Amino acid sequence: MLRTSVAKKMAMAVSGLFLVTFILLHLSINLTLLWPGREVFEKAVHFMGTNLFIRIMEPILFLGFIFHIAMGIYLEWQNRKNRPVKYEKYNGSAVASWASRNMIWTGLFVLFFLLVHFYNYYVPFRYGKVESHYDLVTGLFASPVYTLLYVLAFTGLGIHLSHGFQSAFQSLGAPRENCYKFLRCLGNIIAWLVGLGFSLIALYFYFQHLK
Repeated sequence: MLRTSVAKKMAMAVSGLFLVTFILLHLSINLTLLWPGREVFEKAVHFMGTNLFIRIMEPILFLGFIFHIAMGIYLEWQNRKNRPVKYEKYNGSAVASWASRNMIWTGLFVLFFLLVHFYNYYVPFRYGKVESHYDLVTGLFASPVYTLLYVLAFTGLGIHLSHGFQSAFQSLGAPRENCYKFLRCLGNIIAWLVGLGFSLIALYFYFQHLK
């Protein structure tokens, strides 16, 4: 199924859209940190940690991340391999956006953050004895280094999504003339929501710790 480049791009698109769904769900839960606050967030985390369907989806989500990252690296390598000679003069901005030309780098930076986040949050959450998930999450933002990394990572993810969302539908065969403007607009809205939403949460609690 994945022998052709078209099939690989379609698989990449499907895994990407699957991950976008998770990211939006994750954002909706994290926003409860701001409002209504501790009680609702604790209930949401408890539900996500004990619900059978969610527990089944956890390894699928993990595999989805691995597949999307691995396929992205492979396709980038294939593109570079098929075009080994660089043009003497290349105006990339005239052909494609900055986001589209740097998908691999924003993706790798998000991957680096995921490893840090996995160690700082998921491991204690799943395998440690956590009395308050609210305190665990908000306590991480007491660190200026972690907060800065968090903001940069989700800014990078927003940039990644600003091109990746519309690109995924194009890979799946969405009619360019009918859907392109709508998908580009929707992709930008999702990118802004993700980038600003997560960043505002981090910055809010960072400045709360400074008081």
